[in-house]
Amino acid sequence: MLTPEQNDLLHKVGPGTPMGRLMRRYWHPVAAVGELDDNPVKAVRLMGEDLVLFKDVSGEYGLLERHCPHRRADLSYGWVEEDGGLRCSYHGWLFDTEGRCIGQPYEQIAHPEANFKDKVRATAYHVQAKAGLLWAYIGEGPVPELWDWDRYHDRGYKQVVFSEIPCNWLQCQENSIDPVHFEWLHSNQSLRMKGSGEFSPTHTRVGFEEFEFGIRYLRIRADTNEEDDLWKVGRVCLWPNALYTGHFEWRVPIDDEHTLSVGWFIDPIPGEQPFEQERIPYWYSPIVDKETGRWISSHIMNQDFIAWVGQGSVSDRWNEHLGESDRGVIMLRKQFTDDLAVIEDGGDPKGVLRDASRNDRMPLPRIRAGIGQFAPTTYPPRFPFLVDQPEAVVTEYHTLWAEFGGALGP
Repeated sequence: MLTPEQNDLLHKVGPGTPMGRLMRRYWHPVAAVGELDDNPVKAVRLMGEDLVLFKDVSGEYGLLERHCPHRRADLSYGWVEEDGGLRCSYHGWLFDTEGRCIGQPYEQIAHPEANFKDKVRATAYHVQAKAGLLWAYIGEGPVPELWDWDRYHDRGYKQVVFSEIPCNWLQCQENSIDPVHFEWLHSNQSLRMKGSGEFSPTHTRVGFEEFEFGIRYLRIRADTNEEDDLWKVGRVCLWPNALYTGHFEWRVPIDDEHTLSVGWFIDPIPGEQPFEQERIPYWYSPIVDKETGRWISSHIMNQDFIAWVGQGSVSDRWNEHLGESDRGVIMLRKQFTDDLAVIEDGGDPKGVLRDASRNDRMPLPRIRAGIGQFAPTTYPPRFPFLVDQPEAVVTEYHTLWAEFGGALGP
């Protein structure tokens, strides 16, 4: 268990905190590319900082402090001008993607010779588009590479799903290194919800192995052995705040008591003909049942959400009693603690990539398609991870499935 002081050290990521400084050494997904295609200005909150994300008319992205340097108005209520820049709705000051003030309507009339705009700048951060997501880097330089994972380039139907979770990011990420919870939270609970008296296969052995970009967790169940991919390859707790199991789930800290769950999913497209997805759809998934007021429990990630928020807005880890299955959680906490010392000495923490020559379709451990407890049982496969997938997304995927020759039905 951790002391309250150790718990505070690891879970707090606001400006000026040790863990906040560490987490600002990484890129974080904060929106979908499609969101700014639909509306070029979006309010964002990341690690306790209020920001505004925008796309100018040239297609460049900007990420600025939310409050205008003039009189602190909310820039997310501004608009993008045809000749470039984000215009504040309060007095019309205009800012480019680098945070430079490029227009001050009244000041330029009253004192054109003063060039006051050249003396004003909004705090600006780095933003990049990749894999249908917009990524923010709000830390100190030099800026690392934004990972280019091989899975992003695979042939398949991709989509991005967001949910806001009312709890701290760390208890969400600790779930990413906990293999035994699959047996109970995702299998046995589902069996009970269906009225079954059966139990899923028990875990008989778990293992954890570090690699450059995270920790692999390995498992053997009563129905598998050491030749199974779940043991030979395993799943990935991806550094610093993601799970990779063939799809990606990022646990992005909004602040110390709220987390943005960002899921990136890819479903198969049959056949071997070339397929290029022009636009990756995005949608927001609810976490509370409107009729009952209870947390939704019907889908895989919704079940995870229940486990996370059930620990409170911030888990009181000093009341834990960790067991043998929690060795991965202990490894994760130790690595973060070690990384805090590394950055104090001027080094890079785990998972930071500096070598641009390596950053091309970097491979991650991957089990064979169709293996594991969530292999599809219908064709085209149903989406099992989050509730309320929009009908337009379902229709688009099913249409593509049929267009490329996929069989229908179980």
